[in-house]
Amino acid sequence: MLHGGGPGASGISNYSKNIEALAENFRVIVPDMPGYGGSTKGIDRKDPFGDLAGSMLQFLKGIGIYKVHLIGNSLGGACALRMGLEKPNVVSSLVLMGPGGVDTTRSLPTKGLNRLFDYYSGKGPSLEKLAEFIRDYLVYEGSEVPSALIEERYRSSIDPEVVKAPPLRRPKGIPNFKNLDFTRDPRLSKCEIPTLVLWGTEDKVNRSSGGPSLQKRMQNCDLYLFNKTGHWVQWERAEEFNSITKSFISLHSQPKVWARG
Repeated sequence: MLHGGGPGASGISNYSKNIEALAENFRVIVPDMPGYGGSTKGIDRKDPFGDLAGSMLQFLKGIGIYKVHLIGNSLGGACALRMGLEKPNVVSSLVLMGPGGVDTTRSLPTKGLNRLFDYYSGKGPSLEKLAEFIRDYLVYEGSEVPSALIEERYRSSIDPEVVKAPPLRRPKGIPNFKNLDFTRDPRLSKCEIPTLVLWGTEDKVNRSSGGPSLQKRMQNCDLYLFNKTGHWVQWERAEEFNSITKSFISLHSQPKVWARG
């Protein structure tokens, strides 16, 4: 399970409502990606999706896992998809929630994405800036987000190593922008990995139009849109997310049986 890239993000905080439910049926691995939580800081800003994907593939190899179902939210969704494009033989299925890197060169950044990029600029990070981002842009019903969650993420966001080199910054230069848009990658249309895309219709960070865009371009992609839901599907609609994801992964964990006749 690969987490998003907002300030203070980490694996456990991103999937706090999902880990226990999914662990009832599957072995669940929830790492902190490079640049976040307890992992090493600093990623290649020229190709962050590729850098993260390479790191996660090495991580899986290091712990002896050579076939995996990937779940990814936002930046984690982009990382998961890039892993699938780089090493399709390793990925059994993809579950992507509001993934980054879809049609990013075809429209201007959203207000939510701009707020994310600006968190470390200006006067620097603050609890107020983070609360505004989470409650006004990350979720549909901001009042449902507990202060403890925001405070936990704030403490993580002001790690001196992170403040010195924030993992996500606004990209510069046309080649770098192209690295951040999967719809410019010819491998996307050839991808046969079973894929489930989940997207909130009120996502203010990554536009929900990215869902149909992926479904149109990928060979084996199902799409589920959640009404009155923002960027954090797995948190805002946790019960439905857990049920749908369990069913999808179970379906694609079954060995194929070929009938003769």
